[in-house]
Amino acid sequence: MRVALLAFLALILAACSAPSWLSAHKIEVQQGNFVSQDMVAKLKPGMSKSQVRFALGTPLLTDPFHQDRWDYVYVMQRGGKVREKRTVTVVFVDDKLHRVEGDVVAAAPGAEAAAAAISRNGAGAPGQDAEKAAESSPAASQPPGQQ
Repeated sequence: MRVALLAFLALILAACSAPSWLSAHKIEVQQGNFVSQDMVAKLKPGMSKSQVRFALGTPLLTDPFHQDRWDYVYVMQRGGKVREKRTVTVVFVDDKLHRVEGDVVAAAPGAEAAAAAISRNGAGAPGQDAEKAAESSPAASQPPGQQ
């Protein structure tokens, strides 16, 4: 009788906690401004605040104590866990762009051609690495002044 009672209590306690596969659906949550390498590549020193706002969008944070600093923050969560977080800080001096700091850097010139060559040839193809793909791209074969 005791064994049956203990087994019954164990069954009831086990029923109180649902298995992990039987949980509520958790949606993907994106917060902030997504800033890509292409967007950062459009920024040039000396740009006005309105030009930077056009290129990157309205900043998520504008500090009232530091009017010359804009912060762009992007967070993506899936299943309640942070999957991606990016931060870009834009600093102005005399209302002109001075520098850009953060996780996202501008794409190097010719990086698009190298990425296209890698995707054409298959990423990770045997005997083909990123350097060889970049060397075989049309942008890499041109003299530096003509890219």
